[in-house]
Amino acid sequence: MDLILKYFPDLTEQQREQFAALRPLYEDWNAKINVISRKDMDAFYEHHVLHSLAIARLVSFKPMAEVLDVGTGGGFPGIPLSILFPETHFLLVDSIGKKIKVVEAVKEALALGNVKAMQCRAEQLQGEFDFIVSRAVTAMPELVGWVRKLVSPSQYHTLHNGLICLKGGDLETELKPFGKKAKVYDIVDFYEEPFFETKKVVYLPL
Repeated sequence: MDLILKYFPDLTEQQREQFAALRPLYEDWNAKINVISRKDMDAFYEHHVLHSLAIARLVSFKPMAEVLDVGTGGGFPGIPLSILFPETHFLLVDSIGKKIKVVEAVKEALALGNVKAMQCRAEQLQGEFDFIVSRAVTAMPELVGWVRKLVSPSQYHTLHNGLICLKGGDLETELKPFGKKAKVYDIVDFYEEPFFETKKVVYLPL
């Protein structure tokens, strides 16, 4: 938790309590359903929560904005972002039912009224979203194919509506189809921990 407060010191008391409750909740669920690798639980706040919140260094979601988390797994980046932006609406989707079960349980335990969870594939979704977020779900060209139709034409943020992904490693080939349109941000510019040295946030306006 100290790590979260280091970078996000202005949290409300409720947000602090919600973030603090995350690890025991996920430890409990991880014992039943392996949603996070066992070794990663030791660095839960760094590898999962703080990593998810790197998106908030790029954009501050406005109240009533609609955000879709594609391939959310156990709820990342959607759950940490939904705590940070309690007035923004989040839809977390994954094709694997047991992972959505965990998301539903965490949502209920933390009383996250701004979160909906759904078991489905991204390409089956309908609706309009200001931003679509994801964490290493699939290669960008495939992901764009799934979600392009879901981006709302109405603009409310200084950042143009589109896709924001957490990625790692060499992205040159993956991003080549998008040319200069895709913007890559090094997370190490946001956080000083060595874990983030190879981690990126990729933004693609759509």
